[in-house]
Amino acid sequence: MTLILQIAVLLSFIICYCLSSLYDYHMFQLNSYKPATHLKWIAHNFYKAYLLRHILILPIFGAAFFHSYAAAAVSSALFLIQAYCNRPRKAKKPLVFTNRVKRMLVTNILASGALAACSFSLPLPLQIALLALIVLLSPFFTLLSNLINTPIEKGVNQWYINDAKRILRGMKNLTIIGITGSYGKTSTKYFLHKILSVKYNVLMTPESYNTPMGVVKTIRSQLRPFHDIFICEMGAKYVGEIKEICDIVHPKHGILTSIGPQHLETFKTLENIIRTKFELAEALPKDGILFLNYENEYIRNTNCNTKKISYALSVENSDYTARNISASGEGCSFDLQLSDGKEYRFVTKLLGLHNVENIAGCIATADYLGVPPADMVTAVRRLESVPHRLQLLNRSGMTIIDDAFNSNIRGAMMALDALNTFDGFKILVTPGMVELGDKQDSYNRDFGTKAAELCDFVILVGARQTAPIAEGLRGAGYSEEKLFIAETIEGAFKKIGLINSAGKRKVALLENDLPDNY
Repeated sequence: MTLILQIAVLLSFIICYCLSSLYDYHMFQLNSYKPATHLKWIAHNFYKAYLLRHILILPIFGAAFFHSYAAAAVSSALFLIQAYCNRPRKAKKPLVFTNRVKRMLVTNILASGALAACSFSLPLPLQIALLALIVLLSPFFTLLSNLINTPIEKGVNQWYINDAKRILRGMKNLTIIGITGSYGKTSTKYFLHKILSVKYNVLMTPESYNTPMGVVKTIRSQLRPFHDIFICEMGAKYVGEIKEICDIVHPKHGILTSIGPQHLETFKTLENIIRTKFELAEALPKDGILFLNYENEYIRNTNCNTKKISYALSVENSDYTARNISASGEGCSFDLQLSDGKEYRFVTKLLGLHNVENIAGCIATADYLGVPPADMVTAVRRLESVPHRLQLLNRSGMTIIDDAFNSNIRGAMMALDALNTFDGFKILVTPGMVELGDKQDSYNRDFGTKAAELCDFVILVGARQTAPIAEGLRGAGYSEEKLFIAETIEGAFKKIGLINSAGKRKVALLENDLPDNY
């Protein structure tokens, strides 16, 4: 009978532990597999990330010392109830079962399984207590599996990197363009790909692939001998990460789209961000060109010995300056003088002045690479918005400006300006901006102050992280009747449906959408 009780407890433990571990690996993946970042995240979100997910495990330590039947029944029930509470929910970015995750899961099973197996040699109360302890330690078994696997992962990654380098060495005529910046790099990559594709066979890193292994995966799976140009997006949260990608691909040219306080939480200082972004400049060969967005003061004021071509909207001494800019709810248009000395009118359906900046940088690059002006004019006219980056959508009788991806303070302010170009009842929906270090509250407060000037209604998603935005709104005298705080994005959209817009068409700006670890 004792064996049956032990098996019942063990099965309920396995279900509970597995569901708890899947959550841990999901969050660890969202935290970029960085142990220090993950531990800091657990500490910062202790109630939601740890206590709530293990609260029913604590009584098991007391229940373990009941009469054996009662101990087994109560403990099994608590394990199963906690497992149900920890069941996977719909995620914005679900856990991706990469080979790395699979290897860590195997290591975790071996380590925790060995400890759980030892419990069979103990009396039932101690067995139950040990199994409960293992569940409580599940986040740390995740980190332990990562630590144990570190030599294996380094070896596997290095093999993939060497293979990618081998492929690139075999393509002597391939032109590689690196794109980095605090923001704007993904949009610039997409636009440049479309414009260059009128003349060349072009491959770009897909979606937001901008890590070393994401770049390596693209090279190994998609790069072919017929490609003329490879556009490589380069992201970073720490000093040296742009150099790491450059050491793999060795770009010929580069585009630096912006520098700002994005990921200030990990970079610590703005100087570190500037130094990291300009690692791209240091990696270019003598005959390479770095295309610089001179609209950005940090880029404009940083000395760079690399050959450079600048672009801007309002800086007159730049090589390419967009003039006669017009922006509305239907898109933007502007004039740009090209290398042939002639001025051309470019028209795009894309919203926002920062998209004009991005397009100007792409035109400057394409002009240098010999794309005919008429082809560029046509390509710009046909550009589509990148998903979740000021993407214009029409839904159920209202207009949605979807700017949900990776919000930053400058982009957020420009998104408000884009919203202001529309006629109608203007609604802002936002969970605020994160990873901005010590300035996060002040930036969010400034955002709220500007929103008070332009928005007819504001919906904040999540009370805690949006508190500074609410402060900015209230400080600007914004009416409480026009402010609503929703718990989820779904709740926000339900509220939109209930708002009385006095007959005006509703125009909702969705600014940022925090990942599941917020």
